[in-house]
Amino acid sequence: MAYAIARIKKLKRSNLAGSESHTARQRETPNADPDKQNIRFIGTNNPTLSLDQLVIERIGEQKRKIRPDAVYCTEILLTASPEYFRPNSPTQAGYYEQDKVDSWLTASKQWLESRYGSRIVRAELHLDEATPHIHAYFVPLDDKGQLRAKHFFDGRQKMREFQDSYSEATEHLGLERGIKGSRAQHQDIKDFYSIVNSGIEPDTSLTQLQLQAKAADRDRAQAKKQQMEATAKALALENERLDRRIKELEAQFASWQQQTKLLRDLELLDVAWELGLDYERERWRGHGHIINIDGSKFYDFSPDQQKGGGGAIDLVMHVNNCNFRQAVVWLHERFGEAGVERAAIAHVKNRAADIIQTEPRPQFTPPVEDRNNWPAVERYLTQQRGIPSDCLQMLYNQSLVYADDQQNAVFVMRNLEGQRNGAFLRGTRGENNSFKGYSKGTKRRDSWFYFGLGGQATDKTNHVLLCSSPIEAISRAMLEYLVRGNVPPERTLYMAVDNINSLPVERLQNIPNILVTFGKDQSTHAAAQRVLKLLPQSQQVLSKAADWNEQLLEYGRQLRRQQQQQDDELSL
Repeated sequence: MAYAIARIKKLKRSNLAGSESHTARQRETPNADPDKQNIRFIGTNNPTLSLDQLVIERIGEQKRKIRPDAVYCTEILLTASPEYFRPNSPTQAGYYEQDKVDSWLTASKQWLESRYGSRIVRAELHLDEATPHIHAYFVPLDDKGQLRAKHFFDGRQKMREFQDSYSEATEHLGLERGIKGSRAQHQDIKDFYSIVNSGIEPDTSLTQLQLQAKAADRDRAQAKKQQMEATAKALALENERLDRRIKELEAQFASWQQQTKLLRDLELLDVAWELGLDYERERWRGHGHIINIDGSKFYDFSPDQQKGGGGAIDLVMHVNNCNFRQAVVWLHERFGEAGVERAAIAHVKNRAADIIQTEPRPQFTPPVEDRNNWPAVERYLTQQRGIPSDCLQMLYNQSLVYADDQQNAVFVMRNLEGQRNGAFLRGTRGENNSFKGYSKGTKRRDSWFYFGLGGQATDKTNHVLLCSSPIEAISRAMLEYLVRGNVPPERTLYMAVDNINSLPVERLQNIPNILVTFGKDQSTHAAAQRVLKLLPQSQQVLSKAADWNEQLLEYGRQLRRQQQQQDDELSL
């Protein structure tokens, strides 16, 4: 169920510059995507004027002196529930269906113009945050041209009429209004904006008409409330039980405080990498988090988090959304004896023996396959990435590539014994989709995307090609296949290794022929040089194009040009 949402904030003259600096992106906005463009659809005829100048110009001369604390302008925020903009994936912040946004923008613009006319001096559509929304600036001039904000928004009746009007203007889109006459406190626009930013709809309920027409819905809502209260009570009891257990452990281990310090002193950069986060634009990103790490402290800038902490335990609890015991087990599972200061981790292992022995080991759960999305993913990989369909079908039949419910291409990651310990995701929905990352729970130190060609499956591997990503590994393999016209004569393994930390050095030391085929940029070149030192028998090979996939695409274009020339010659 999706709702039409409208909120206001009254601005004094001293507030105008601060409001404009945010809505016009005159200052850095951590939660905003710089690659997305916002749209100013009212006020474009005078773009050089500041908001303060626009408001003062619109107010003009007044019959009576304006009080120092007068409301000069009202900021109106318009939006809708995430379910309206992205009905199939309401929790996917930043994604929206363009036709939904276009229809809603048209209705909202018509409502602003018909209700307030030229008194709207500026309006902007924000698309660079979690959920699309509009900021409109209304100068509250009455019919006589006098500045009177109370005339429009003073009292519950006028605010109710304001909400009714916007709801009626958007109800043809399937948007509904919240309960009329509700005693719920309306959020200030600043507080409400943080909710919009997180992609979570505000606390609304069924309309009064539906409550009257569907008594059964009301009963179900009441039952749901009781169920949630019972669940909350059960969780509270469980938390109490866990608290008692923690106190018991504290009493059993005399050196518990020192043990906790050792855990918290683990390098947060290593922990973030193990959690499946990637370092981009000076932040660690992934699984809905945007985390800054400063020594032993971290802070999450993602819209629905906005909090921080200190130490490895807190970081694991925060990202994995787990309790203290589970965080201890996770750290022991991932770092074992090889973490920062082996003796310290061994000490933690001994002291936390009860937790480690009784708590289940974390297991990777692969993304759920959605066969209905496979045709779209297949088109992306064959048409936009140039991967031959027979190769893709081979990988699909081996369950190494499939589609999930978000239409991501899922590249299955396995350890060298074939156990599935992770997955790499590549977005394919919409144009210029740049989403990529690891499925939550992936064990990056002990799983890779790889496949073998040539010889027999039981043959000893004599050749390994290391590439920077699954698509790069497939592209390199296909280039060899297309140029040679057949599969490699000896068993060859194509493996994606995106970081030196995940290089299986011990397993590769006895492979006689290793090619390092990373990209040409400075960071991947440096990684390749480290691999060459760790594996002296390896050699570096660079692609002619920007990367192997681009070279595969160019090879396909050349073949099509040659075919076209042959067809033209035959037609003559």
